Amino acid sequence: MQNITGYTKVYGIIADPIRHSISPLMHNTAFGALGIDGVYVAFETPEEQFDAGVRGLKALGVQGFNVSMPYKRRIMDYLDEISPAARLAGAVNTVVREGDRYVGHLTDGTGFLQALATEGIDIAGKKLVILGKGGAATAISVQAALDGAAKITIFNRSDASENAELIRKATGCQAEAYSIADTTTLRQKLAEADLLVNATNVGMGNLQGQCLIPDASYLHQGLFVADIIYNPKKTALLAMAEQAGLPTANGLGMLLYQGAEAFRLWTGQDMPVDVVKWTAFPEL
Repeated sequence: MQNITGYTKVYGIIADPIRHSISPLMHNTAFGALGIDGVYVAFETPEEQFDAGVRGLKALGVQGFNVSMPYKRRIMDYLDEISPAARLAGAVNTVVREGDRYVGHLTDGTGFLQALATEGIDIAGKKLVILGKGGAATAISVQAALDGAAKITIFNRSDASENAELIRKATGCQAEAYSIADTTTLRQKLAEADLLVNATNVGMGNLQGQCLIPDASYLHQGLFVADIIYNPKKTALLAMAEQAGLPTANGLGMLLYQGAEAFRLWTGQDMPVDVVKWTAFPEL
């Protein structure tokens, strides 16, 4: 265990819920492996305390922190600067202290695609169906479009047409949006898709055991199914896909690689991914 002193730099993650997070183990393992005098902790902050929580982190001089659901958009109002990628997606998941200023970045999209690459998936030329329009969903959609995806179809409970328009205007990639209640169109779009991504919280917490895909008949051979949720490691969606004989990936890989990019932004050093993977993600 590392020694914490008055000089130890503090990092963390703010979200609700977040006590289940693997991020503290991941980053503290990296700090220890590289001999960095830093510590990473989880700050579970309910919505009514979010303003006080963020102001507290800044007042105490926290060096950097991650932001997870449901605060990836809300955090933007508290920052001095936002990176172009984060501004484009309208979400921040990593905050870096630069002097007295706090700068927001977004590493979800690059982290997700790096995780897919380790599974042998090249996004270029692929057709994606993405469930959700929140911060992570938008980050993945935008980065996939920038990396050459052929088409992105978004399904969401509320209207996601603005997200599709954002992708089209910013990247030139073909993008469209439909209601998740439109099961006829959902079936049609999945039939032509190469990759299905659940980028919602359906399948975790109070929604554990639930799935936005009605049944396995919506899936087809050749479809890769990914879920950004990592706790539980196997959501109802991934269980359905596995039973259908399809390749799958949960959110652990995305967590690892988006965390590696955040670590680099904070410390200027590359995360020792192999060491962290062995300690925090032995199943990867």
